[in-house]
Amino acid sequence: MKYHLYTTSKKAWSAMIKSIAQAKKSIYIEMYIFLDDTTASYDFIGLLKKQALAGVEVVIIADAFGSLEMKKNTITELRQIGVEFLLFSHFWHRTHRKIVVVDKRIAFVGGVNIEQKIINWQDIQIKMAGNKTVKAVLRSLARTYQSCGGRKKHILAYYEKSIIKKIKSLVLESLPIHNINSLKEYYKDKIISAQKSIKITTPYLTPPRWLMALLDDARHRNVEIEILFPKNTDHKIFDKINHSYASQLLPTGIKFYSNPKMNHAKILLVDDAEALVGSQNLDSLSFGHNLEVGVFFKQKEIVKELNQIFDKWKSQSTPFQVTAIRLNCWERIEVKIIRLFFSII
Repeated sequence: MKYHLYTTSKKAWSAMIKSIAQAKKSIYIEMYIFLDDTTASYDFIGLLKKQALAGVEVVIIADAFGSLEMKKNTITELRQIGVEFLLFSHFWHRTHRKIVVVDKRIAFVGGVNIEQKIINWQDIQIKMAGNKTVKAVLRSLARTYQSCGGRKKHILAYYEKSIIKKIKSLVLESLPIHNINSLKEYYKDKIISAQKSIKITTPYLTPPRWLMALLDDARHRNVEIEILFPKNTDHKIFDKINHSYASQLLPTGIKFYSNPKMNHAKILLVDDAEALVGSQNLDSLSFGHNLEVGVFFKQKEIVKELNQIFDKWKSQSTPFQVTAIRLNCWERIEVKIIRLFFSII
């Protein structure tokens, strides 16, 4: 499998734009946040319109909540020129995935949305070219397509086919509406079997109880655990939430690092031998309610590169220490409510 890792939104966008511009037959996108405010910097909307008018099949699945700020007239214009624009809308589930598939031969998966606000964020997106892996990503996207009411038979065929059951797919999913949660099972299995080290990057640190228990068990086995999160997220209250959970878990011996930049990456590295890149945060929503996707690797070159990226980000960070953070009355109530919410879902 050929691959390339991108460590910022800008780099990922540049690669996506280039692949979309080179598309000959089809462009399939599934995004949690897909907005039309990047026109001046990376004109996804203009390029997708151009490709659709040139006869390329364009299908966009955007989460109705995450993409709420997408202008209605932009959606109308896209639909009028033949783009199939679907909104994933479910009372309790969100599609939190970030997928781009071009010509059914190149797939992008990771944490990068399309929104001007995130242009300078650190993140991880992987571009893959490999028949089996891209087909597995297509199958996953086709499931969401079917859930949104998509009717194109050639796309639904990927969902309906029994794809390569004899070969273990590199693609892991959280699809609660289909009772699929291989991502959660992967986390459980790898943390339980870890022998030396676990490295995690997450923007939002709200781990469910089962995950905290497994990490604590791993520390009792003398597994070194390092977790990297941003000092300042895009939501001020989550800065307090991250601090609250890190303070609670610090006595277990887990090492936390606070990154000065907004880091939106989602990485799991185990024993420096296996790695997972995906859309999932370290929270109950990602593991039980949202639609997520990730790709795991054992190839030495990918794992080595991800370790180097983690180490670089860690070198830019400072070790987390419990400090007295002043919260006003409302902030204390907010933290308690959010923690209670994540503890019961």
